[in-house]
This record gives sequence, structure tokens and C-alpha cells, in this order.
Amino acid sequence: MEVNRIIPFTSVLQGNKSMTDTLLAVKDIVKTYPGVIAIDNLSFDLKKGEVHALIGENGAGKSTLIKILSGAIVPDSGTITIEGKDYTAMTPKLAKSIGIEVIYQEFTLIPGISAAENIFLGEKTKPGIFVDIKEREARARKIFEGMHVDIDVSKPVRSLSPAYQQIVEIAKAISKNLKILIMDEPTAPLMVSEVQTLFSIVKDLKKRGVTIIYISHRLEELFEIADRITVMRDGCYVGTENIADVTREKLISMMVGRTVSENYPQRKTSIGKEIFRVEHLSGNGDYDISFNLHQGEILGFAGLVGAGRTELMRVIYGANACDEGKIFLENKELKIRNCSDAIRNGIGYIPEDRKTQGAFLRMSIKWNIAMNNLRHLSHGIFLNNTAEQESAEKYCKLFEIKTPGIDQQVMNLSGGNQQKVVIAKTIAASKKVIIFDEPTRGIDVKAKQEIYALMNNLVRDGNAIIMISSDMPELLGMSDRIAVIYEGRKNGEVMKTEFDQNYILDLASGGKAHEKAE
Repeated sequence: MEVNRIIPFTSVLQGNKSMTDTLLAVKDIVKTYPGVIAIDNLSFDLKKGEVHALIGENGAGKSTLIKILSGAIVPDSGTITIEGKDYTAMTPKLAKSIGIEVIYQEFTLIPGISAAENIFLGEKTKPGIFVDIKEREARARKIFEGMHVDIDVSKPVRSLSPAYQQIVEIAKAISKNLKILIMDEPTAPLMVSEVQTLFSIVKDLKKRGVTIIYISHRLEELFEIADRITVMRDGCYVGTENIADVTREKLISMMVGRTVSENYPQRKTSIGKEIFRVEHLSGNGDYDISFNLHQGEILGFAGLVGAGRTELMRVIYGANACDEGKIFLENKELKIRNCSDAIRNGIGYIPEDRKTQGAFLRMSIKWNIAMNNLRHLSHGIFLNNTAEQESAEKYCKLFEIKTPGIDQQVMNLSGGNQQKVVIAKTIAASKKVIIFDEPTRGIDVKAKQEIYALMNNLVRDGNAIIMISSDMPELLGMSDRIAVIYEGRKNGEVMKTEFDQNYILDLASGGKAHEKAE
């Protein structure tokens, strides 16, 4: 097989510093699993002090490459060259000693201990058996001062917002011998204002000579933060471009091998009668919230991280207790005591955290899709194996889940394909009201379009959707109405004719809703 090789990059100056020196290069890397070629003769390089974006569809091989560079897995063949020295494989200890650190989508912090303790966890103490907490807190403060952020280093990290937890993860990396920082979807849990804080830190690290591999499905942010961008597809290297010389359309075409529109699909569905209603609902930190939902409608929920959107949906779905209020489906009051009650009444929930709440990672795709739908796949106490098989194959085909077969463990799929399994599992069991909580987080452009089309098909068939999203363009592009939550309370509702990003962000920050004319 002919190996695609990177074209030498003409350096981009950063002040008086040039990025001509290659810090890391991978050559002819191959990694296979039974029935799957995860990485196929991949070659590319990194320059010292650059932000190098790495993009591709889910299943393109990005996660496998990260694991190879960090020593989590061993490639079948190929060479990794770092500062002129060749390695056939990394180990976690070796990668860290060289200066490679990874910040994953799912944080690796321990929630119950402080930011300072998290940063220096595992570090050898001074002579004696006791850790000098004050000394660690002082060192942590110095790191945060250098990052120009103010964090109480003595507080447990669970009290911090996702943005500040992200910063603690970065501080952990900075405290080590950091040369190469790999950031996997770092802005996924962040709001717009928090993204800018992260970008400032990334730019500062770059000035210090740190090389950053930046993985993101949010193409718009790459044009602000990246110097170069490498595209992968189906485990193969597609190409590397200077960010100044490429367009969004070209990047999308490189990722999927054809032209794909990023526009939100038009929906011609007429909105019907009311199907769902919540009256004065309180519980799980939310207070006195009311709203309704119609057949054929997508109702978006906006709010800052921690505002109470997910908390509200967990009460509706029976995952958390309802203190007060009523829930109606088709004008019939429901008594939802647990998730099984919600599923039985046709209410489905696709949670924000697919790994801990959405899927059984160690079980097969077939098992996951059947799990919530056993009453339709069984005869009495016996499972209909044929029906189970047909259901799994149907949804794998419908969502284009990339897998060797339906008996594959979900943990062996890419993040995007894991999310597709969660959606299939939910929709197979529930077909009246579907709650999508951050449905496209960590999902590539093509998969987003597939999910948007699926959502449109669901409402076309008379179902209704509640959608939580921190992606403002997605909220504006997919919703018929948007309800805004602020500090556990509904702070306004915006009709499609009134959609305005600044107005919605103002409501999400506690601003007052426009008064409607009598």
C-alpha cells in the first residue's frame, strides 16, 4: 500500500520564534483489532510550539492515535519519533517522562478532594509520611496565577464548574514536564464565554513552547486556535493544511470524502395538539417550572452549565424525585416514580453522559438496544432471540453504527458510535416524548446530520422532542421554541420568530424577558 506522507510545512512565525523544528513524528503506524483496521499506515508530524488540530469523523482513528501516543495501547507496527529519538511503542510511564500529557473528554479528577490535591496526586512527598497540604496549595496557586485564573485551590473540585474543572486538568499537565499536550474535545462541556478563557490558556501555553494536539468537532473554533490541521478518515491520513489556507467546506469534504452540508435540515411538519405538559414542577434543585409540548414540535432548553436543565429532565424521567407539581401526557396525569414508569408511558431520555448513564459499555450493542425494550421483544418470560437480533440490526443500519457486528462490546466503539447506540436504545423503547440531552456532543458533522434527520423524522411521525443543548447554533437551528432556565427556574420562553442569540444568552444569565404586548 502506498503511504500518504505529509508535505513539509512552511513555518509560521510566533513573534521571534519559528515552528520549523519537528518535535514529534509518527511514521507508518498500524493498529488493528479483530475485524477492524483502526489505524492504517498513518504518518504525520508536529512542530514545536504549534496548535495542531486533529479532526475526522467518529471512528476515524483519532482516539486510537491518542492512546498510542500516551502509551495506553501498543501499535502493531510503525515508528514514533520524539526529538529525534525513535520508539516502536510508548508506555504510560515513558510518555509522561518525555512530556506527553492527555486531557480526555471525561475528566480524570477525584471530585471529593481539592484542586491542589488533584494536581499533585501521586507525587512523592517530602521525607516523612505526611503530605504538606499548605505547600501544595501554594504551588497550585502559583500555577493558576500563571494561567491568569482565580481558583480556590482548597475547595473540592466537585464544587467547580466544568470550565474550571477543565482548567484544573490543564494545571495537572502543567505541573509535570509538559512538552506535548493532547486535548480531546476540550470545549464540549463549556459555554461561549468559558471557551474564550480556555483559548487564552491554550495561546499562553503555545507561547511557552508547548505543542498542542487539539481534537474537536466544532470546526468554527479551529480557525481561531489552530496553526495547522490534519484530517483522518477510516484510520488513514487524508491531509494536512495550514489553517489560513482552508475553508470549513473543504475540511468537511476531507473528513467524509464528499460534500456534506452543515445547514440544519428543513422541517415541514405542522405542529399539532398538546401532547405533554408540566405544571409547577419542583425537585432536584429546580423550582416551580411549567411548560407544554405539542405533537411534531422540538422544544429547546437553553441555560448556562449548572442552570438546572438536566436536573429538570431527570425529575421528569423519574431518575430523581419530584417534590411538587404534575406531569401530563395526552391530558392524563402521570405518576412517574422511576425510570421504568417513564419508559412504559412512552417517555425516553438520552442522557448527557453516555459512558456512565447512557450505555452498558461492557455489554454488546444487541444487548444494549434490547435492554429498555424487553416487553416488546419477549413472549412471557422468554426473550425472542430473533426479534432481538432483528431490532439490533435495524438500528445499527439506521444509524450507520460502525462495528464488526452487533455482538461487539459498546466500550470498543468510538465515542460517536457509542452515542448512536444510546439513541437507538432509547428510541427502540419510547416513541411519544423523547428527551435529547446534548445529543450531538462529541459527534462529527456527518453523524450530526444523521441525528438531526432522525429527530425530524420522529416529530414528523407525531412524536415530540425536548432538546437540551449548549450549542447555540444547534438550539436556534433545530428548535420551534426555546425555554430558558436560570438558577433552577424558568426565566423565559422564546418563540421561533423571536430567536436571537444575544437575547437568549441574556435570559440564561438572569436577564429579564421581554414583556409581550397585550
